[in-house]
Amino acid sequence: GWDSFGILAENAARLNNLDPKEWTEKNISTMRSQLKQLGLSIDWSREVSTCSSEYYKHQQLFFLELYDKGLIYRKENYVNWDPVDQTVLANEQVIDGKGWRSGALVERKKLNQWFFNISKFSNELLEGLNHLDQWPNKVKIMQKNWIGKSYGCEIDFNIEGDLPVNKIKCFTTRPDTLFGFSFLAISADHPISKFYENDKNFIDFKKNCSKTGTTEESIAQAEKIGFKTNLFAINPLDHKIKVPVYFANFVLMDYGFGAVFGCPAHDQRDLDFALKYNLKITTVVKPNDEKDDFEINKEAYTGTGIIFNSKFLNGLKAPNESIAKTLKILEEKKIGKKKINFRLKDWGVSRQRYWGCPIPIAYNKNNEIIKVPLEKLPIELPEKIDLNTTGNPLDHQKDWKKIIINDEECTLETDTLDTFVDSSWYFLRFCSPNKINTEF
Repeated sequence: GWDSFGILAENAARLNNLDPKEWTEKNISTMRSQLKQLGLSIDWSREVSTCSSEYYKHQQLFFLELYDKGLIYRKENYVNWDPVDQTVLANEQVIDGKGWRSGALVERKKLNQWFFNISKFSNELLEGLNHLDQWPNKVKIMQKNWIGKSYGCEIDFNIEGDLPVNKIKCFTTRPDTLFGFSFLAISADHPISKFYENDKNFIDFKKNCSKTGTTEESIAQAEKIGFKTNLFAINPLDHKIKVPVYFANFVLMDYGFGAVFGCPAHDQRDLDFALKYNLKITTVVKPNDEKDDFEINKEAYTGTGIIFNSKFLNGLKAPNESIAKTLKILEEKKIGKKKINFRLKDWGVSRQRYWGCPIPIAYNKNNEIIKVPLEKLPIELPEKIDLNTTGNPLDHQKDWKKIIINDEECTLETDTLDTFVDSSWYFLRFCSPNKINTEF
């Protein structure tokens, strides 16, 4: 299987002023010849290439079938943006906060994107790991952490201030540390941000947030920055405790509710933020052998221990006893409830490049989504186009973009599919590599 689409081939063809199709097929021919000379046991009758329309026409059909079943959708979302390659990157393509190909610092950019609804299968994927008896255990652990099932609770924080905001909801896995709560952090895209959209300082803050990618790695490594609001959050377990509400660059809208409660003593990210903005640090979990004067300096304590400095929670073993007790109290007071959350996000498959599988979707004059009819598949790429353009070269192909569907002129989607989509169904195509009829 020749994984022959993608930004690598496109950039190489652009650099050498060559057509990606001709350049790729020539390289495949050369490598095929070399492999045959090596005498490897390869069944050449089952050879496939992802950049062949005989391959990707089936992929376009899969896309439409998944769309019909509600497993593919389009939404506006923040993505990892490579400012040099001018394309979206998957988390796996961001290395140390930089694009794997260009080496440019990845930015956070909001775009309309196509997504595969893989989060719908989070629990099924997790349980399926139990049946993979021959998989290496370390790989299964990596998969389990990637899916990231966590138990916690939703908490409603009452809000005071000069805005018409009464409550902010957040998700946490450690409600037992609420007495160490010293600030509430919300995403720059939280609904409350609408009240600050004309504030120059907030606009500048939000621009700085865009310099951080969307991967956990880039967020962890980036300098923590915040924007203080005039709001205060009230601790649900002690109404005398009121803490400031900040917009923070390490909080994203696609996790939980786009809001987290900051407990600096027991979360390194929160501690870094609190030290920068001189916020209170209250230690509420101590190792079993420590005294009640145990304090945090520059390193958060995230281990097990005993709850203290927490009134009616004092003396409970953390985290098991303390979480269960706190959840019970929050539910009785009707200010919180148990919640299961998954780290796994839906798969963004849109890429702003020429050399990839065209997405079989068009838009009418009202910008409504129109499926490309089966009889018009495959939607093939235009050949021998000018790649020396800014952004996606397909955006500049006016004739190619025009398509008539149901007697109405529509505009083809110019994003192409991530190459991981191409290789995700090799196993199916290898079973019938020579099915080339145009009827599906």
